[in-house]
Amino acid sequence: MTTAPADPALSPVPGSEAALPAAPDPRARLRRAVAHHGPVLALYGVLKLVGFAVFMFLLDSAGDFREKHPRFGGGARPWDVLGSWDGWWYQQIALHGYDPALEPIPGATGLITLEGNSAAFFPLYPALMRMVSEVTGLGPYGAGMTVSVVSSFVAALGIHAVTARLGGRRAGLVAVGLWAVWPGSGAEWAVYSESVYTALAAWACYAVMTRHWLTAGVLTFAAGLARPTAVTLVAALAVAGLLAVWRREEGVRRPLAAVAIAPLGVAGYLGWVGYRMGDWSGYNKLQDGAWAHKFDWGRHTLDVLTSVPVGHFDYRFAMPVEDLIGVGVVLLVPVLTVLLVRLRPPAVLVVYTVLSYLMVMATQQYFGNVSRYLLPLFPLFVPLALAMRRLKWPSLATVLGTAALASGSYAGYVLFELGVP
Repeated sequence: MTTAPADPALSPVPGSEAALPAAPDPRARLRRAVAHHGPVLALYGVLKLVGFAVFMFLLDSAGDFREKHPRFGGGARPWDVLGSWDGWWYQQIALHGYDPALEPIPGATGLITLEGNSAAFFPLYPALMRMVSEVTGLGPYGAGMTVSVVSSFVAALGIHAVTARLGGRRAGLVAVGLWAVWPGSGAEWAVYSESVYTALAAWACYAVMTRHWLTAGVLTFAAGLARPTAVTLVAALAVAGLLAVWRREEGVRRPLAAVAIAPLGVAGYLGWVGYRMGDWSGYNKLQDGAWAHKFDWGRHTLDVLTSVPVGHFDYRFAMPVEDLIGVGVVLLVPVLTVLLVRLRPPAVLVVYTVLSYLMVMATQQYFGNVSRYLLPLFPLFVPLALAMRRLKWPSLATVLGTAALASGSYAGYVLFELGVP
């Protein structure tokens, strides 16, 4: 049996190793990552630090927090305020877990008829707090701040990725700057779940845009464990997945698998709460009876929008300064949504934005918090970013820097001290 001669083209040649693909150099990859992501993280970090410093200065100079209960916007030090209100509940969950129950307040007949219960707060954020606390030794406050700050940077990277895909890196940087100074952005660096949820939503939308369907499904599943408003993200992914199947842009299995996975997080938690309470609508009853949050088809929102412009503050949960900012944000969103739609972006961004807005508008709640509730609507930054990318860097720095200084008041102090976040 004879052996065929070796192909000279395939034979090793002395000194030819250099022609083979070189293994990736870790240092080169690190340099590329720094060059790509560094400006995003630096811009976001600087703007947030400016706003945060102003917020802390205002807290300290006013001193109002010193006279408040630590659970309700008070504390021994200015930064303690960041762990109050909802932050107190998240810390209790991280320490003690859940005990879902519908407990009536004896003799109560008004809006609030049930005792507050931690089951109203979704589990992903406090679970991350617990994990970080056990790994680092930080207490619940330190762990919560760590999770929020790190997640805010992850969200900034996701917002940049989505916007850069539509309008280039410069537009992506502007969008990140807007995320840092947007009304309600004070909750990004606080013991609140907004940063975690926005990070998941931004990267889920990016995964849909890049056709990584299973990744999008898993991220949306996780978002459903962070906030109940994830139902809008679930719907947005479902529309995008079904459109992809209908247009035959790719196969059927992956988009449909993502659509099937996406709702399991929010549905699973609501189902577990209902089971533990012995009432499948227990979550909604708790929100209504303990916090007066309920779906009212926009009646409360309409009441506010027709009262604030004429100087009347006799509606439910009135907080004049915070509500005035909220009215401005609520009226700005439809304008930005129209500009977004005119850009003809992927359907996932439009559906997510429109449904999230409608869900907030149709719910009775503290209206002044609307700037925080609408903070995860990052696609609204896209049309502004595409317009502002034409500005030269000195002009952009002036605009965003001034907004960062002002955000210490309108996005921080107003939210945590003049309102109920």
